[in-house]
Amino acid sequence: MQALGWDALDVILVTGDSYIDSPFMGIAVIGKILVQAGYRVGVIAQPDIFSPADITRLGAPRLFWGVSAGSIDSMVSNYTALKKKRKSDDYTPGGLNTRRPDRATIVYTNLIRRYSKTLALSRRGVSLSKPEKEMGAEGKTPPIVLGGIEASLRRVAHYDYWSDKIRGSVLFDAKADYLLYGMAEISVLELAAALRDGTDPRQVHGLCYISKEKRPGYVELPALETVSADKNAFIDMFHLFYKNNDPISARGLTQQHGDRYLVQNPPARHQTQAELDAVYALGFERAQHPYYARFGPVKALETIGFSISTHRGCYGECNFCAIAVHEGRTIRWRSQDSILAEAEQLTRHPGFKGYISDLGGPTANMYGYECDKKLTKGVCPAKRCIYPAVCSLMKADHRPQTELLAKVRAIPGIKKVFVASGIRYDLILSDQRQGERYLHELVVHHVSGQLKVAPEHTDDRILAHMGKPGSQALLEFKEKFDALSAAAGKQQFLTYYMIAAHPGCTEQDMARLKRFTSLKLKVNPEQVQIFTPTPSTYSSVMYYTELDPFSPPSGASRQPIFVEKDLRRKLRQKEIVTTKGSVDFS
Repeated sequence: MQALGWDALDVILVTGDSYIDSPFMGIAVIGKILVQAGYRVGVIAQPDIFSPADITRLGAPRLFWGVSAGSIDSMVSNYTALKKKRKSDDYTPGGLNTRRPDRATIVYTNLIRRYSKTLALSRRGVSLSKPEKEMGAEGKTPPIVLGGIEASLRRVAHYDYWSDKIRGSVLFDAKADYLLYGMAEISVLELAAALRDGTDPRQVHGLCYISKEKRPGYVELPALETVSADKNAFIDMFHLFYKNNDPISARGLTQQHGDRYLVQNPPARHQTQAELDAVYALGFERAQHPYYARFGPVKALETIGFSISTHRGCYGECNFCAIAVHEGRTIRWRSQDSILAEAEQLTRHPGFKGYISDLGGPTANMYGYECDKKLTKGVCPAKRCIYPAVCSLMKADHRPQTELLAKVRAIPGIKKVFVASGIRYDLILSDQRQGERYLHELVVHHVSGQLKVAPEHTDDRILAHMGKPGSQALLEFKEKFDALSAAAGKQQFLTYYMIAAHPGCTEQDMARLKRFTSLKLKVNPEQVQIFTPTPSTYSSVMYYTELDPFSPPSGASRQPIFVEKDLRRKLRQKEIVTTKGSVDFS
């Protein structure tokens, strides 16, 4: 601030991660966008929650505080699926999990409130803008705005695995002023402008706020008290919430919490390709800020340091995944020129050794194509794009990514380009024109011995609960992969990611998975994770209610579903698959 001649900041962003200047880090992206728009922005990463030293060191912002738990929900970051405290944190300097508090969004907001008087005193002598004076900003805590994935996925009433109960919107628990959900580049600029100009920020799309009354014309979700007492009402609520997440078709939502209402404005519009390209042209240093780097390296940089994001969103809609709710179900992709420019910049980075760790997105092979109907009318209200089968309107076309991969690997200074993001093999199989060519390119040029795929299970009944394609598609894909690898003279293998203890799954189902992988895939899977119920996913709804949310209600109830909740038996499900040696399949 001294070097820039800044006497005060407009915005201060607080995050549960170390400050890593990378396009993969939400705080870095939001900060740079605001700076480019002319705002003075500071970042406080992983503040000491037992002292005012960190949270007060930059003074108070003129416009607002932005609070994020970081790149991962803090409870997911801090605890395993068996509720054991994690010892490591890939986003903390030195790697020890000692800096991110539980429910970080709430804790950081309370930290700001606790030292609001100290922060208010720091503003004395700083000239206020006219709108600030009109709002009586002097001596008051500037608005606190929640953002990031923790806030985004906890914005309405939700099931919380760690307390095993329905919790209300985190906006109420944190006692914050506003919440921005989803990918907030557009909405954060609109909010900043509203606070700067003294206009009403409650009109911003992609924003949630608390009101004394419901908003006319908005869809009313069942109240917090209702969904806490009635599991069928909770399912009904989640269906309404999930269906109103598309910028084209969604309506605003409201939900009663006691004597007040949560108001969720419709989602912000998706960025255009030019706007998305502009984000990745902001000059990220792909390094940890020196202030925090002195405390040790962050492991996350090993993965994201030299990776390139090609697109956002995912229409896979796996029931255990929150990407559809947070990033959206419509793919937005960058131009090839933007991606090639970023790849060329990597070759000039002093730490670059010639290897791009990943060229992809939430699902690598969704780059460059979308359903035309969805782009104009929004997502289908009662149909998914690729489950239970790839929709006839979703004409998969792997040509754009095949061409992109070839262009990137031809750049001087680049030795190898890996595709480490997940791929949907059902999309490859459905693409009769370009699917085989794309797979050939992967096999020959973009696999380092192993290609990761995530079937998650092999029993079709469990896969149906997950919203994943059947096991026959996996076998067909494996056959093609093995044949292409052999033809290329390469010893390459598929690595399979599996989930144990997903709702509906029993120990007998895991034994069948073990048999399938041993006899048909010829492997003993090691990448097996125990299902974690994360907020705002259909699988978490199943876990909490022990009901199938997709079965039609019969009277006042839906079809029951088995859910393993005993921690020891969850571990047993995993061990059935990971234990080496012979297994009695009888």
